[in-house]
Amino acid sequence: MSVVRFLFRILLGLFAIVGGVVVILAVGSAVAWRYFPTVEHRVPNEVVLTLDLADGITERGASGPLAWTSFGKALTVRDLVQGLDAAGRDARVKGLVARLGSGDLAMARAQEIRDAVQAFRQHGKFAIAFAESFGESGNGNTHYYLATAFDEIWLQPSGEIGLTGVRIESPYFKSALDSLGIVARIGQREEYKGAMDPLTNASMPAPVRENYQRLVDSWVEQMAAGIAEGRKMDPAAARALIDRGPFLAGEAQKERLVDHLGYWDEADKAAKDRFGADVAQMTVANYAGSLTPPADAPQVALVYGLGPVQLSGGKPNPLFGDVSMGSAAVSGALRDAADDAGVKAIIFRVDSPGGSYVASDAIWREVKRAADKGKPVIVSMGDVAASGGYFVAAAARKIVAQPGTITGSIGVVSGKVVLTDLWTKLDVAWDGVQAGANADVESENHDYSPDGWNRLQQELDQVYADFMSKVASGRNMPVERVHDVAKGQVWTGADAKAKGLVDELGGFATALKLARDAAGLAPDAEVRLVEFPPPPSGLEALRKLLEAGAASDGAAGEARALSRLARILEPVARILAPALDGTDAHDLELPAIAPRQ
Repeated sequence: MSVVRFLFRILLGLFAIVGGVVVILAVGSAVAWRYFPTVEHRVPNEVVLTLDLADGITERGASGPLAWTSFGKALTVRDLVQGLDAAGRDARVKGLVARLGSGDLAMARAQEIRDAVQAFRQHGKFAIAFAESFGESGNGNTHYYLATAFDEIWLQPSGEIGLTGVRIESPYFKSALDSLGIVARIGQREEYKGAMDPLTNASMPAPVRENYQRLVDSWVEQMAAGIAEGRKMDPAAARALIDRGPFLAGEAQKERLVDHLGYWDEADKAAKDRFGADVAQMTVANYAGSLTPPADAPQVALVYGLGPVQLSGGKPNPLFGDVSMGSAAVSGALRDAADDAGVKAIIFRVDSPGGSYVASDAIWREVKRAADKGKPVIVSMGDVAASGGYFVAAAARKIVAQPGTITGSIGVVSGKVVLTDLWTKLDVAWDGVQAGANADVESENHDYSPDGWNRLQQELDQVYADFMSKVASGRNMPVERVHDVAKGQVWTGADAKAKGLVDELGGFATALKLARDAAGLAPDAEVRLVEFPPPPSGLEALRKLLEAGAASDGAAGEARALSRLARILEPVARILAPALDGTDAHDLELPAIAPRQ
């Protein structure tokens, strides 16, 4: 046996061992859950709800076997919004105590939670927020912005408020690529569509800088307005505080940014003094789990479109659940909901930076088909619904976005990385044969021919025109007006509403209100949200995983296992892909934006 083959067998063996452990854990978890008694979340006669953002809030509950081993305790946006809405009207619920400061929290997500807390308080309920620090774990701006929706804010004496504003920055690789002999040959529509700018420019282009500056300005305006409202101060003073941050605990109290300095035990005692020491505590997740709408309530379908838009056969990742907006799966869910006579309306929850044009078009078609059948579709945008993520929403009856949602980016980008000069530097010669004048059009080892480059431009023009025409049709706008807000420009939800790309500002609760209205239901009518497709049980997800792994023995089976592992790791590869590979010929992807919030 050769050394290479021997090492390869060792590597395969290691993967087999790891895979075996994973399967054993998944089987054990599935069996345990199958026979574990169902926990009934009974609401006490007097209760205070608790929320800890460090536990995480997700768009959709776990569906894969490993994610499912969390026993479904992760709080979803839907459960939080509906839970606090019901709790506000529930006489048994006396108040809310939340621990903030830890956990990822984008601007739109902070606004979704903020809206729910404010609605809860409108029923006369009291809400207390505590944080060890707003900023040591990152996201200080958004965590503090969320805290201002509460009646009372506590901060640990050693903590700080990282109220510093928002910055967007990106590395630019052109000089480095030039030195290596790598050329990014990219076409885009139009000047603001900067997804591939890091490969084609040495610094941020002026149009993109202008667009991103407006994005961060809009976010900071929203933060200042929220802080001013919550802390009862002048908006100009709140804006000035952002320029002076961060603040140590004592400084924060002096500036009236917090009400009390104290440790968690002190904040907890103050909460018990207010609500009563004998009042029970219950997590928002468990309270939401206790809610059961009447079985005969009208049905509203809920379809999720999460992650990059991709062409797929609708098979979710067998280990971790859905990680992308697969065209077949999402199209099928929309189709089933539209064809279900019991469904009165559809809420399409979109959180996506975009992706494949063809996949986006397939999903758009099902939204349009539902509209043609008279089944209203209400799009609720999450943190991001841009480029292909906006394309899929364009035909909806109504589009709802948070003021801080990243949306728009109506444009297209495509091309490839050319490695010819790199191979020359390395004294590597590529040679071969081909049949077909354009057989090398996607090869990184050859630049585009004049005809190939012209063909690419024609494709970009066609995709861009189709994108704008479908937005114009769905939004009832002239194409010329769509062009003014297109060009690849990225907007916050607030600016998008002013530009006509969004109908209402708000989150899940607003979308549900519009769905009731579109279905001809009373504003306060109870409805039963039905997820399409229904989330698989743990055992069903495990069965799919085992079916995917059922293969012949030997090297062929091990190779298939490695192939499945590669698919599982595909989301990680997508992050690195722009610097290493060419782009799809019809890519509707949001430029890489990673704001420090």
